[in-house]
Amino acid sequence: MRCVGRVYAFGVAVAVVMNGSPPAIADPLTDLLPAASQLSGGAYPEKFLYFSGFDLWRSGGSLYGGLQWASAGLNNDGFILKLLVAEGSYRYLAGSTSIQGTGLLASVLPGWRVKRNDSEIKLFAGLDLQNHRLSPDDPANSLRGNHAGLRVGADLWWEPTPALMIASSVSGSTIGSNFSIRGAAGWRVMDRFWAGPEAETSGDQVYRQYRIGAHITSLKWSVFEWSLGAGYVEDNSQRSGFYGRASLLTRR
Repeated sequence: MRCVGRVYAFGVAVAVVMNGSPPAIADPLTDLLPAASQLSGGAYPEKFLYFSGFDLWRSGGSLYGGLQWASAGLNNDGFILKLLVAEGSYRYLAGSTSIQGTGLLASVLPGWRVKRNDSEIKLFAGLDLQNHRLSPDDPANSLRGNHAGLRVGADLWWEPTPALMIASSVSGSTIGSNFSIRGAAGWRVMDRFWAGPEAETSGDQVYRQYRIGAHITSLKWSVFEWSLGAGYVEDNSQRSGFYGRASLLTRR
């Protein structure tokens, strides 16, 4: 069986965003955004970050949403909790038969945030639940049905200068042994958003996908922040094309 599609739940983003098993849903890349630098309501720090988005390419796509809760505030070190729900679609070949898959994901990810000077890192680990439905059914696919596993992830944000940012994320799940790794750099544009190149690789034991493109991050409008990305995608099943993604977040 040979997979020819990928599901995104990356990061994040992730996200997002992966033979015998179809690609599993990866973390969105929303966590690669810097925490809020001002307080909401005067004396009280913002504790909730709500995010949603989608990711598309010609062989698959996904929608996702969720939230982060920081007990000490989004701009402070300490415990954080991320809740993520996502649905994605993908296609792969089982012999000469084209299989359409749909994956559902729900993750509960406790974590910890550490900020030092101009750098920030978030670490997550927790329960990962997935359901995969196939049409037509493929009994040889080990991911069909319901599964529970462990998901881990790490997100880094660094601003070496006021005009430059570097971001990266790593995510993986024991379900399907899938992984996703993304890196991005950006320059401050008109003091309104970051823009620059991004690259990503993802997959499992057999399948690999590679992306290279450009992003716009933290484009603020009212109480919302947009992030956009687009570029070229190719996998080891000789499929290629263009991808596009968009995400939206707000803090409370």
